[in-house]
Formats: sequence, structure tokens, C-alpha cells
Amino acid sequence: MYSDIYKLIKEFDKIVIARHVGVDPDAMASTMALKDSILLTFPEKKVLTVGSGSNKFTYLGKLDKLEDTIDTLLIVLDTPDIRRIDGVNIADFKKVVKIDHHPFVEDFGGIEHIDDKASSASELVLELIRDTPLLMDKNIASKIYLGIVSDTNRFMFNNSTSKTFLQVAKMIKDYDLEIDKLYESLYLRPLNEVKLEGYIGLNLEVTENGVAYIKLTKNLLDEFKVDAASPGNMINNFNYINEVLVWAFFTEDVKNDNIRVSVRSRGPVINTALVKYNGGGHKYASGARIKTMEESDQVIKDLDILCKNYKESGEQLEN
Repeated sequence: MYSDIYKLIKEFDKIVIARHVGVDPDAMASTMALKDSILLTFPEKKVLTVGSGSNKFTYLGKLDKLEDTIDTLLIVLDTPDIRRIDGVNIADFKKVVKIDHHPFVEDFGGIEHIDDKASSASELVLELIRDTPLLMDKNIASKIYLGIVSDTNRFMFNNSTSKTFLQVAKMIKDYDLEIDKLYESLYLRPLNEVKLEGYIGLNLEVTENGVAYIKLTKNLLDEFKVDAASPGNMINNFNYINEVLVWAFFTEDVKNDNIRVSVRSRGPVINTALVKYNGGGHKYASGARIKTMEESDQVIKDLDILCKNYKESGEQLEN
């Protein structure tokens, strides 16, 4: 499959790389790493990375504006379904490639490489480079490392397989990666975000069946001087709370006129429950977009039922 993808990359002079809405470090790192690798291998090509950005991820690179798509190859990373692709319409492109590590949702109508056992889109980009003549340097390896670290939460999630560790170890050795500096770029943050995280910890509400949640309004975000993307970037820091099975942040995003929903789980499968809220993702890490904060009450109710069923099924004891 990777050889077929490489043939298309080699064939097209214009390539656009897209990923899912609500960019996260893995989505950003994988698209930027692939762009850099293609340009390192084929300097004469035009390669654009598109979508809505975030000031938090400028250390990974700068996004481009979409130009005409005549005779252009589209590569979509880290996105299982068409409606969640950010910034492009797949019908505008001559050929489409999908590379993804989410469970299959729908076919994009082109070449598809899906490995839902992979830790991240960045790991799949690493494999694409490793298994084809695409080139890599220390800059590209650093971005891939950051993407993998982010989506595995520093290798704490069970998507960190032996293959992940072997590939990362080789990359660290081959490119002499400065891990301490990379972690600093990923995790260094302003004091106001630390204070917001403290506020969230103090104000989490927990349902009878173990759903922790908080609703974060624009006024509250303004008070802490943070943007709507900030809470979603800290949700993994609330893992391992004894009384909590599932935790959810509902963040008002005035700019995009919706409520960002970020959900994580320590057992119940949550991605299928979020599909009806224009969301989805991984079994234990998913997101959605709803129109009003009032809708969040129904999401919480659904998640609470999910936790109740999970506990009654005995899966909690097995896990």
C-alpha cells in the first residue's frame, strides 16, 4: 500500500495535505512532517498543508492557503470520515489518499491505508517514509516524535505497541533527537493555562456512574485569557481519577459558533456514543461539536448510561 501511495506522490506536481477539524499535535505534526519529507525528496513539487490552525502549534510549522486544485493530489491524514476533513472538498481533487489510525468509518474513494492499531498518524507517516524512497532528516523526525508522544500521552496509552517503541527508539538513535527540548516545545505553557487547569480540577462535577464534566463558557475563558482550544489540550491530564470512568469538557467556541466536546475514557467505549453529535474518534478518546451548551446535558446523560451499562456488564472488574 505504501508503495502505491509513493507512486502517486511521485506522479503529482501539486499535493495538498489535510487533516481533521480541531487540530491537535498529532494531526499537525503528521501533516507537517509529510510535507517536509516530500519537499526534501522532490524539491520541485508544490506541497500545501491546509486547515484551521492554532497558535499553540506554530512550533510545528506554518499552514498554507488553499490554491486551485486542478490536477492535484489530496492526502488526508488522521481523519476517518469526510465531514471531519478540515478546509477542503475531496471532490475538487483528481486523486485522494487517506492515511488514518482511527476505526474505519467511510471510504474516501481513493487509496486508503487504515491501521487502527497504530499509535498515531505520525507513526503511519514514519512507516510511509521508512518503507519508500521518501527522505527524512532530524527536523522531520522531531515532528514525528512529537506527534507520537502527544497521541500516546508519553507512551502511557495502550496504543503504544512494541512496534511503536522499536520505531521510535531507532529514530531517536538515527537522528540524535534532543528529547528534553522536544518535550519542552510540546508541554511548556503559560501560567494562565495552569490556573485554568486548577479551576477545572476544583469545579469538575461527577455523575452517579462516574462521568466527570465541566462546562467552560466564553466569559470564563476570557477571565483566564485562554482560547477555546486550550481545555481540549489539557484533558489527558485528568486521567487516573479513582471515581471517574469518563470525563468530558464542553467549551464554548464563539469563533466557530459551536461547543467543542472533548471526551476521554478509562473503560467504556465512547466513540460510537458521540457519532450522533457530529463526532467520533477512538474508542477511548473522542470529540464532537454541538450547537448549544444545553445539548451538553444530553451528551452527559448518554455518557452516564454508557458508564452504568459498563459497570453492570462486569467489564470494569475484568479490566
